[in-house]
Amino acid sequence: MNAPVLLVEDDEWLVQSYSRLLMREGFATAHATHAMTAIDMIDAERPSVIVLDLLLHGTTALVLLHELQSHPDLADIPVLLITTIADEVSASDLKAYGVVAVLDKSTITPTELLAAVRRALP
Repeated sequence: MNAPVLLVEDDEWLVQSYSRLLMREGFATAHATHAMTAIDMIDAERPSVIVLDLLLHGTTALVLLHELQSHPDLADIPVLLITTIADEVSASDLKAYGVVAVLDKSTITPTELLAAVRRALP
């Protein structure tokens, strides 16, 4: 499969867990802890899917979503927003920003994460 997945997450344990899971299933992964670092990484190597933590330290995920939409060549990258406040966030409200699903970080299972990534692939 080898579709590149960019994980934008500031929790190192979660990044390691998600990376192991995705790599075991044949996905290539990269990781950024901040939105600004993620922007540079996206410019350097366009991911097929972005798994984005909503509540990052410093700059929020919304900055990254706005930046992606301001570039026509990046606006179509599907984004899976993952957060502990999923019940307060509407995927339909964020669809215009490339968000294809909002995942609950506190309850998501490995199987659900893999299924969401696969569904998001173009």
